[in-house]
This record gives sequence, C-alpha cells and structure tokens, in this order.
Amino acid sequence: MSRVAAIDCGTNSIRLLIADASADGAPGPLRDVVREMRVVRLGQGVDATGELAPEALERTFAAAREYAGLIKVHGAGRVRFVATSATRDARNRQVFVDGIRDLLGVEPEVITGDEEAALSFAGAGSVLPAMGEDPILVVDLGGGSTEFVLGDSTGVIAARSVDIGCVRLTERHLRSDPPTAAQIAAAEADVDAALDLAMQAVPLDRATAVVGVAGSITTVTAHALGLDKYRPERIHGASLSLETISDACTNLLEMTRDERAALPYMHPGRVDVIGAGALVWRRILDRLSGVGNSGVSNSRIEAAVASEHDILDGIALSIRDAG
Repeated sequence: MSRVAAIDCGTNSIRLLIADASADGAPGPLRDVVREMRVVRLGQGVDATGELAPEALERTFAAAREYAGLIKVHGAGRVRFVATSATRDARNRQVFVDGIRDLLGVEPEVITGDEEAALSFAGAGSVLPAMGEDPILVVDLGGGSTEFVLGDSTGVIAARSVDIGCVRLTERHLRSDPPTAAQIAAAEADVDAALDLAMQAVPLDRATAVVGVAGSITTVTAHALGLDKYRPERIHGASLSLETISDACTNLLEMTRDERAALPYMHPGRVDVIGAGALVWRRILDRLSGVGNSGVSNSRIEAAVASEHDILDGIALSIRDAG
C-alpha cells in the first residue's frame, strides 16, 4: 500500500485526509487513516477587500503546521495541497503560497474552478453506487464558490464554478440575526444570477439525480434528519425529498445565531454561515425541480443525496492515480 496525504484549503475550512491506496495506482477505494477539519475562515473579508487577512492567514498556517506534524507521524509519502475559492480571489495569495511551502515542503496548488469541480466529482463518485449512462449532478457548496458538475460513468460531461458560497453571501448580505427579508431577497438574487451562469455551461435539465457535498449540505442533512450529534455514517448516502430539504433550509435560515449554536450537530465554525449555505442549497434545488422558474423543468429530480466524500477524496485519488 502507498500512503498519501491530501489537503483541501477552502474559504471556510482546511481539511486533511491521510489514506492508504494501492501502491501501483490501481483503481479501488482508499482506506482512511486520518481525516481532520479545522475551520480557519481563510476567506474572511476577501469578497470585500480582495486580500487574505493577516489573522486569517495565521489561523490557516497554525492548522497547516498541525497537519504537517500528522503527515510526519503517519508517514505519508506523497502530499498534495489544493487551495480553492478564497485563494483564487486574493491579490496577496503569494504570502499564502510561501507560508504553506515553508510549513509543508510542498507547493500549494491554487486550482481553477473547473479543476475543483472535476476533483469534487471524482471524490463523490468514488463512493457512490456505480454510475451508468444517466447523468448525475454533483453540487459542491463551499464557502466562496459552488461547483456544478454533470457526469456519468465515462466522467465529467460539463462543469462550472460560480462565486456563491456560505461565507461570501453571509458577509455580503446576511448581516442581521436572523437575516431580514430584504437581505434574503438580495442573497437569492445573487444565487439566481450565478445559477444562470452555471446553466450556460452545464445542462442541468439532463440530470437524473443530484448529489450534494461539503459542510453546508451535510449540516442541512443532519438538521433534516434531527440527529442527536453529527453522525457521518447517517449523513453519507442519505436521500431526502426536496420538500424535506427545503423545510430544513428555511428553518436554519430563520433561526437566530444562538438557536443554531445550540444544535447538537452544528460545528462552531459553521454557526454564523450555515444560514447562507442553507439559502444557496434551497435555491439550487428549487431551480432543479423547476419551482418558480421557467428556465428548467425537471420533474425527474424529486430527492437529493448527501455525500461525506468530496474534493478531499478527489485530491487523494489524484495522488494515487498519478502513480
């Protein structure tokens, strides 16, 4: 077996996966050794300032330093560090790149939205039931961007990354506790505009099923299931009706911060941004089902599946496949 380490550094969190893969790069599932997440909010203020804040960089470097120790202890031979939306948007990204290189000894890759989408599809698809010829839509809802990837058993058919995410929309619009109707309407307008862009590249009406990945979607799923704590084994693969998901999204959006913080499955780092994440997920599913839209009418989409496996797994698989 070959031991690899994948790091996904997004707008809200930085995550580590150390996993064992077949030494010859042969297809097959990865075996988790370590899976960690730290909410560092690297994208703090980037939407407004265009720069990574010094305090956000320090939080991220502290987590990277911890991950470097874990990688050494567990003897991962190959490491890939991928940075996404916040770093793509920042003028001072070189400060981040230099700091990560010094801490981990690897060059962090600031990948494009299309690359992010492909890795998310690979990660989600690696643990889903075997795909056939019917296209599946994978939605990766992050802190700064959301990726839409349509694919089937042959791979990615079409993909698009758009600049809507839970951190970006919280900072831009949802400033009240709970947000006002006007703030929600403004955020929804941004989501609708982004969806229009996504649809120019990705034929959403071809999707026969939808899979949602990343923390906002898995947390909404935990809320819809009424879990007593965050239980990945219950969340992964959970298929819920669009109505059930929409109700859970609306409930989270309308809660106060204190009410969200009291939920037993709520990560402290998501408390202030989950309302925006829920808004985005609800709006996406509305568009897929054709609710209130003339752009798409897709009665085939009646439910959505949550996956705990996403871009992080895709990064690890990419190391394995590189041989």
